[in-house]
Parts: sequence; C-alpha cells; structure tokens
Amino acid sequence: MSPWLAAARPKTLVAGLVPVVLGSAYAFHQDAFHLRIFLCALFGALAIQVGTNYVNDASDFEKGADTKDRLGPARMAASGLLTPRALYWGAGFCFLIALFFGFFLILQAGLWMLVIGLSSIFFAVIYTAGPFPLAYLGLGDLFVLIFFGLVAVLGTVFAHVGYVENSAIYLALATGFHGMALIAVNNLRDIPTDILVGKKTLAVRLGDRASRIYYSVLEFLPYLCWAPLAASVPGAFAFLPYFSLPLALLNAFACFRIKDRREFNGLLARSAALQLLFGLLASLALVLSK
Repeated sequence: MSPWLAAARPKTLVAGLVPVVLGSAYAFHQDAFHLRIFLCALFGALAIQVGTNYVNDASDFEKGADTKDRLGPARMAASGLLTPRALYWGAGFCFLIALFFGFFLILQAGLWMLVIGLSSIFFAVIYTAGPFPLAYLGLGDLFVLIFFGLVAVLGTVFAHVGYVENSAIYLALATGFHGMALIAVNNLRDIPTDILVGKKTLAVRLGDRASRIYYSVLEFLPYLCWAPLAASVPGAFAFLPYFSLPLALLNAFACFRIKDRREFNGLLARSAALQLLFGLLASLALVLSK
C-alpha cells in the first residue's frame, strides 16, 4: 500500500463519509436533495478528514506518541516512510481541495459554509498539533462529536435544505456517537503508551475499565437517537437501523473480553463497520420512506 494511502487511514474514513450520506438522505426525505451539493460536501469532508489524519500522523510522531513499537497500525512518520514535513504539506493540499469543493457550497448556501469549512480545518489542525492539542488534553472525543457529528450532518442538511429542523439534531448526535466510539477504541488501546508521553486522552483520565464501559455505551446511544426520528418514517422502514444492533452487542461484549491490546485494532475496524452499516440503513430508511 502507498504510504500516502496508509497515512490517510482508509478504514476510518467512514467517519467523514457517513455524516454526509445521512445528512443528504435526510434532505431527500425533505424533498430538498441536490446531487451537486452531495458530491461537493462528500469530497470536501473526506479531504478534511484525510488532512486531519496526515497532521495527526506527523504531530504524534513529533510529540513522541507514535513509535515503531506502537500497538496500532503503523504510522508513516514513525516508520520513516514519510517525513513530518511531507505530511504537513500533504495536509495543506487536502485542505485546499476541501476549500475548492466548499466554494460551490458557499455559492449555494451562503457564507455559513465558509465558517463551517474554516473552523473544521482549524480544529482539524489543533486536534493533535500546536501548543494545546485537543487530543492531548482529553478533548478529542468532544471534537469528534461536534465536527464529525453535529457540524458535518447539520451542515450538510443546511446546504441542501437551507435550514435545520430539530429532528436532524438527533441524526447528527447518532453519527457523532459512532465517531466517538472510534476514538474511544483507539485511545483505549493506547492507554499505556499515551501515559508515558503525557497524552491525557479521555481514556487515560477514565482508566481501562471505565473506558470499556464508556465505549460500550457509545455503541448503543445512536439507537436511542434514532427513536425520535423513527416516528417520521412510516411502516417497517423505521426499524431498518435496528438490524445493525447485533453488531453493536458483539462489539460491546468483545470490548470487555480483550486482554491483548492489539486486539483493539480488530474492534476498531468492526466499530467503523457498525457506523457504516447503521448510517446506510438509516439513510435507506429515510430515502425509501419518502
């Protein structure tokens, strides 16, 4: 695999894909779907996430959080395959691509799209870089809820529809909780090494057992968020997202059984699969019930 593709962390890109798909499906349910808006929002969101991953790879290496002995998948800066400087340049290129696609959204939905885009890029950079990186202060989970949940979904809905209804907030929260689960697994795996470098993630602050409980709760919260939305989806379509519930149960049980921390890598992949499955089923419910 190309080091640039590996640094993009393709298995985690569902966190950028699902919010745009769900927000667009909601717009379709409201008779306000526009294909060009969907494509621009999708490519813009993915570009921001890839850029974020590049910054994360470089800055974690510079701060000593990533070494060749890390338990998670290999990082390109730590492996010596890409320099931090190259990764920062790559991130800048990705952010320029995001702004390019965002330009059309600005024309379509106004300057709010510019505010959303610039703030997303700014917080993507300070997530792990700079003097006060969010991930090192235990604020990474909150960042994901806000930007990969609320901002991504509601921003997509606003671009399509021109306003945001309260029901869309439940959809945004469901997506954000799934994104937080991905961060929770990643940080749970890295508790021992993060402690050594002073990276005070929420998992480090909570401790091992409480972090496992926290992750398990996050896997089930999206189903509670879907319940208010189900009332607007007629018939059996309302139950489609709940077909992914068995995978959530399996993930929660697996989290408590894991002893070798390398096994959290498999749980991370299954957590991403759950987010994708739930997102697709919820989108399908919204589209088919129209």
